[in-house]
Amino acid sequence: MSNNTAAHFVEQQLAQGKKPNRLIDEQSPYLLQHAFNPVEWLPWGEEALARARREDKPVFLSIGYSTCHWCHVMAHESFADPAAAAVLNHHFIPVKVDREERPDVDHLYMTAALALNGGGGWPLSVFLTPEGQAFYAGTYFPPQPRHGLPGFKQLLELISNLWQERRDKVMEVAAGVIDHLSKNVSPPEKIEAGDQLAARAYTMTAGDFDATHGGFGAAPKFPRPVLSNFLLHHHWQSGEQAALQMVLFSLDRMAAGGIYDHLGGGFHRYSVDEQWRVPHFEKMLYDQSQLAALYLSAYQLGSNPRHAKVAADIFAYVLRDLQAPEGAFYSAEDADSLDPEEPANPEKHGEGLFYLWRETEIRQLLDPVSGELFCRHYGVRQEGNALADPHGEFQGKNILYQAADVAATAATCDLPVEAATDQLTAARQRLLATRTKRPRPHLDDKIITSWNGLMISALARGFQILERPEYRDTAVRAANFLLSKLRDSATGRLFRRYRNGRAGLPGQLADYAFLVQGLLDLYETTFAINWLAEAEKLTANQIALFHDPQNGGFFDAPEGDNTIPLRLKSDYDSAEPAGNSVAAMNLLRLAGFINKPEWRQLAVDTIGAFSPRLQEYPSALPQMLVAQSCAANPPRQIVIAGTPAEEGCRQMLAVIRRRYLPNTQVMLADDGAGQQWLAQRLPLLNDTGRLNDRPTAYLCQDFHCHRPVNEPEELAQLLD
Repeated sequence: MSNNTAAHFVEQQLAQGKKPNRLIDEQSPYLLQHAFNPVEWLPWGEEALARARREDKPVFLSIGYSTCHWCHVMAHESFADPAAAAVLNHHFIPVKVDREERPDVDHLYMTAALALNGGGGWPLSVFLTPEGQAFYAGTYFPPQPRHGLPGFKQLLELISNLWQERRDKVMEVAAGVIDHLSKNVSPPEKIEAGDQLAARAYTMTAGDFDATHGGFGAAPKFPRPVLSNFLLHHHWQSGEQAALQMVLFSLDRMAAGGIYDHLGGGFHRYSVDEQWRVPHFEKMLYDQSQLAALYLSAYQLGSNPRHAKVAADIFAYVLRDLQAPEGAFYSAEDADSLDPEEPANPEKHGEGLFYLWRETEIRQLLDPVSGELFCRHYGVRQEGNALADPHGEFQGKNILYQAADVAATAATCDLPVEAATDQLTAARQRLLATRTKRPRPHLDDKIITSWNGLMISALARGFQILERPEYRDTAVRAANFLLSKLRDSATGRLFRRYRNGRAGLPGQLADYAFLVQGLLDLYETTFAINWLAEAEKLTANQIALFHDPQNGGFFDAPEGDNTIPLRLKSDYDSAEPAGNSVAAMNLLRLAGFINKPEWRQLAVDTIGAFSPRLQEYPSALPQMLVAQSCAANPPRQIVIAGTPAEEGCRQMLAVIRRRYLPNTQVMLADDGAGQQWLAQRLPLLNDTGRLNDRPTAYLCQDFHCHRPVNEPEELAQLLD
């Protein structure tokens, strides 16, 4: 393991004789980062709330994650300050939460923060009653008042006085917040969500499109793959060409920008400017998985090999830098790192230092011709090239971005395009080799079930579309790890997190939904029936643990956690899709695989539970709109009678996989145990044999099949 992990940090602190607080016993790398603060932190749980009740103190709840830049800043400035810590320890019960471990807690109190002051972010700072009810919230607070924000110690003293002298007002605010949040789980109005919602969501999204730089909205700019997925589906459903072109253009501009790692592959979290030039440098597993899948879908629809290459480069990054020895995937890499120019100085660190380059460094590494070519192509300047540098971090340094296409760069350097391409490839490899010797950013080495489910999906589709066996094999290995190490063998319930050989924390809705999606994609990749059987079992568990029979849909967290005053349902497809959006699509897919109409109805009811939200703001739930569109149309099955080892079977699978085919289940009828398992649930599998003793394809709509075909060309005509 490299020395950029939480374990190495803890070892360093203990070696220096520093005394830890209670967070030292936690597994979360984020909590361990705060284990040596003078703040007497407690982890989230009944102990902390019980102590607050016993001592009649409010709770100060701080929520963040280990790769959060401003979380680091507040920790360094405020939580490490002995004077602020003394006030916090005396007047409050301080509690730390890793939002990635407990997204339910984060969702509840982020929603409360939005209700209290209309804004939120991380670090999230919330003051709670001993019953866990929020009455004041903010994000980052500096050590001294500035930019209109109170100093942290000053704020603590104000809140403490308020708690002592205006308790009635505090409780009134807290009760109002709970009343507001309760509307999230109240019975929905019976509003019919019709087909016009997709058109309205498209119009809203198109209005936010940046036709100059790609993407949607102004700076800061986030990729938000769920929105592009909806646009691709809307194009497929409606024939709207502009929806496709917006996505393709945005993906091209993102891949040319500094948000993309041109040396090592993968995407940073977001861009602080509208041109995708200056990223916030952290790299998250959930971004890599969704963006890889999105670029693959774009490749299916646009046939641009550049999109396939970006997807392959994302996979290369994940398999190289985020894959655990056990086969699953770590969570993230930080934005901050030590300064490579002073690697032995722990005080010299900053955002993006691992990725930044001085012009002189590049020219020293490359020969004069390649150096000039590289600097022109990637916009490298002696003075630095950052568009935005509010904190003066990037002076004299460069963020690599594609300043011009290869043909234009080659022309300015008087080189043939092929020679320029080869020289740029060699230069990138040289710089990457040099960069790997720098101090790496902190690695969050916990394994999250839901995020691994997303990556299994992406890798499974990567094999289908790019035909790289290592993607399939890696997805299989990760899925086996999750099912063996992150599932309770007695109850079948999932755990959310694995680290240091230990699984823990009850699985949340997203863990079940995202893993089931991954298993369904894995079945359509390998046709091993165990993946479909496991998806069915996990879905049954999900329904038992999370379903709201009164109001429809699924709660984010399982029942039984008395520390949470209210169970909510996520109603926004943000950096990750909402659990309900994926769960609805999974139920539709499973109903098509195993002919389970009650699960199809459950999907329809889940979508209906979010009808008011869809009516009010349809583009808030683009992934749910995709599920709604699929629910409004009969499912389609493609059955291949044959085995993947046969050339005819491989050719017909290639015809299918080259095409973007949502709301379609692909199955294999190989006369084996898998077909027998399926046929018990889906009788049409009994009538899908080989024709003329050759691999045969059946295209079925709503469980009724067209005439079988033997030739890939005939299948292509049917599908088109």
